[in-house]
Amino acid sequence: MNNPYPLLQTIQAPADLRHLQREQLDALATELRAFLLESVSKTGGHLSSNLGTVELTVALHYVFNTPYDRVVWDVGHQTYPHKILTGRRERMGTLRQLGGLSGFPQRAESEFDAFGTAHSSTSISAALGMAMASRLKGEDRHAIAVIGDGAMTAGMAFEAMNNAGVSDCNLLVILNDNDMSISPPVGALNRYLAKLLSGQFYAAAKSASKNVLRGAPPLLELARRIEESAKGMVSRVTLFEKFGFNYVGPIDGHDVQTLVSVLENIKHLKGPQFLHVVTK
Repeated sequence: MNNPYPLLQTIQAPADLRHLQREQLDALATELRAFLLESVSKTGGHLSSNLGTVELTVALHYVFNTPYDRVVWDVGHQTYPHKILTGRRERMGTLRQLGGLSGFPQRAESEFDAFGTAHSSTSISAALGMAMASRLKGEDRHAIAVIGDGAMTAGMAFEAMNNAGVSDCNLLVILNDNDMSISPPVGALNRYLAKLLSGQFYAAAKSASKNVLRGAPPLLELARRIEESAKGMVSRVTLFEKFGFNYVGPIDGHDVQTLVSVLENIKHLKGPQFLHVVTK
């Protein structure tokens, strides 16, 4: 019988993932998504939210030196891909069962679970504390907070951003914007994010460029890569830049190659960074 997961079965830890060629990451993401569907269909659990973080999880563990670099997941039920890639693939059949894997990050379960979370808007505060501790200890390590659009509306998240924006530390906040929290996201922040994603100038420019370059695939691919870097330039200054962050985005959260390129660039920047990714 053919093995449906030839790449995935070689990944026992993120260190194995980082030995892959970049060209293999798309195939790995496809296998990871298929394995996720197979396993969660048997155990139950949060499926759609995890399908949205497959490529982001692959890219994070590929670019950053986890667990030395620490990833704090704010929406804890989006961490099944993270668990699969951090040595817990064979235990996914015990997910959310007595004595089995937790459905959320749990520090006692793995050194890759940097912080215990459910869905509480605490990731930026926790990651900021880790980043500041690293700076004080003279350690060259990164702290990454992955927060969802629903969790982003909480006051605690904004209090943390207010502190982080004036802190001299290597902190990356990633907004996983899928317009789908447990309840429909509402309020001014949701309207603001929608406005960032729906600028008429950006949409028109993108459409015109594709029509012009369609007959020249190499140029079209170059334009696509430039596009990912230029999206954030459409609006003048974002709310997140007002908080003191360097804002990048929005970018396609399902394009693993672009995610890796952007994260590698951000990794070498100093100070608080904010990456806005859009997923489904």
